[in-house]
Amino acid sequence: MKKRMMAGLFAVAAMALVACSTASPGGSPDLALSVDPVLSTKYGAVRGKREGDSKSVAVFRGIRYAASTQGRRFQRAIEPAAWTGVADGTQFGSECPQRPSEDIPVFASWVNSVGMSEDCLFLNVWTRGLGDGKKRPIMVWLHGGGYVTGSGSSNGYDGSRLAERGDVVVVTLNHRLNGFGYSYLAGLTDDPKYADAGNLGSLDIVQALQWVQSHAQAIGGDAGNVTIFGESGGAAKVATLMAMEDAQGLFHRAIAQSGSMSLAGFDPRLATGLAKDLMNTAKVQSVDELAAMPMEDLVKAMMASRSRAAFFRPVVDGRSLTRHPYTPDATPVSANIPLLVGTNNNEMRLQGGLGQPGNFSLGWEELPAKLAEYVDKENIQAVIDGMRAAHPGYDASDVFFQVATFRNYRGTALLQAERKGAQPAPVYMYRLDWKTPVEGGRLQTPHALDIAFVFDNVARSISFTGPETPATKRMAVLMADAWIAFARTGNPNTPALPLWPAYGVGNRATMIFDLQPQVVVDPDKAERELLQRLLPEGRSQ
Repeated sequence: MKKRMMAGLFAVAAMALVACSTASPGGSPDLALSVDPVLSTKYGAVRGKREGDSKSVAVFRGIRYAASTQGRRFQRAIEPAAWTGVADGTQFGSECPQRPSEDIPVFASWVNSVGMSEDCLFLNVWTRGLGDGKKRPIMVWLHGGGYVTGSGSSNGYDGSRLAERGDVVVVTLNHRLNGFGYSYLAGLTDDPKYADAGNLGSLDIVQALQWVQSHAQAIGGDAGNVTIFGESGGAAKVATLMAMEDAQGLFHRAIAQSGSMSLAGFDPRLATGLAKDLMNTAKVQSVDELAAMPMEDLVKAMMASRSRAAFFRPVVDGRSLTRHPYTPDATPVSANIPLLVGTNNNEMRLQGGLGQPGNFSLGWEELPAKLAEYVDKENIQAVIDGMRAAHPGYDASDVFFQVATFRNYRGTALLQAERKGAQPAPVYMYRLDWKTPVEGGRLQTPHALDIAFVFDNVARSISFTGPETPATKRMAVLMADAWIAFARTGNPNTPALPLWPAYGVGNRATMIFDLQPQVVVDPDKAERELLQRLLPEGRSQ
């Protein structure tokens, strides 16, 4: 009882601090902005700092939304214990366990590693108001890295400029990844505590969204207007959440950037085989032993296993995920959720180019073997002939990158839009065409380039977008404002853009983001019709 009373007193004190650190109508804004902001959560108070060009954005990093999973591996997260005093909210929390990241030069500006731990369920908030009665749209970002790597602490995801620009609340978060978050164990043990192990990462996100709902008023947001958005694996997580009944009512709009690959999840049979292989590689006899391994040893076992610590996906387990999100049609769970979806024009020039530089200078005789990863053998020549007819100016490398881009990104985005378009809520389609000058221009419009513009963070992204220029600033204005408009109303139209109609198979209206944005009906129609007919559904592995 005494402990609860003390926690209550600290909460009251924190609310007083919040009142002091937020300008009242008759108070002095300058005085308010000179005081560190304090956020009162239902678990305890958190002190942050003020950032942004005007220093008007209250930023809280490393807010605990769930208890540590250390000692509870492969089990659903639980609420954190309340704390006394005012916790430090100026540093990001630990990243969730994952394999080491490769050094990719274009990402250098964004790198912000803070170390790994199984105590990693933290979120971060950027807001211009604390408990001020305003109902700002809340934009919850889901990081990329597939379901295997990444965190919400990348410099590219800094929400200060987006929060300041649109007077929105921005939230980023960490959740469990790879085998820690997506090992389906129900086929290997009857222990009920492991029943949800195949979808823990997604359930962590649900718990973070529940935190957002509970604290919307405290962070100056609108609990009835939450947008989930993400890029690459983050967009896949958006698609998965759209099919999860546990997530219903926790978000109201969705944005999928370059990652509509979760049209389908793993089935239990495949997922059980991967979990069994992990146990064999780890040389353990039981799930309990796997759960008790040191974190570092489990990461090494995953890297040595068939999955290579990279082949994990949500599982249609009949519990938290009862059907595939977008196969064979769009999930009815989110039929009334508006969707903004799209890709970059040359996604695979990043993964298929920087990782394999020879692909930038392919000869026609090399192309069939290169396409074998993306095209069924009997269709390779027809794909090459069709692409050359659709794009007479393409060389062999151009054909390779565009076919790979369509297979892994554009094709699944189109399928998601087509299937979602059969439901009541509108769908808006885009494609980013602006070309980055880095790497001598050979990347053109690669995977992840959009992040710098959506967050209005070109100054933090010079390794990817090049020096900050009027051109990069304009791209940020165009995309960030469209994302803010969509979060606010479910419609991405802004005064700076031409009229952007909703997407449907009858018009296929697509916003082309470039210095002079334009709406094009069915861009690259010949390519789309060719590749939708000849490529397998879904992305390559």
